[in-house]
Amino acid sequence: MVRKLMFIMPILALSTAIAAAQSPPPSQATPEVKKLLLLMDKDKNGKVSRDEFMAFFAAEFDRLDVNKDGELDVNELTGLRVSTKHPGGSGSR
Repeated sequence: MVRKLMFIMPILALSTAIAAAQSPPPSQATPEVKKLLLLMDKDKNGKVSRDEFMAFFAAEFDRLDVNKDGELDVNELTGLRVSTKHPGGSGSR
């Protein structure tokens, strides 16, 4: 049960952040949502396209897939968190 929560909680937090990014005006968005938008918005138009969204999470998958077998196991997911270091992106952890 604890392992499931360790896996589910970061995903729920990210989903909540993404949903929140769609709802409040930019001035009311949380710092986390603003940071996520900056990381994902490669063309800097203030919005995240489907292609930008998918590219961001593909890079996350690749980063988490430490053994590069094309699958994420419990060990790779144990430390699940969104990286602020993406190819071509800016920011730091």
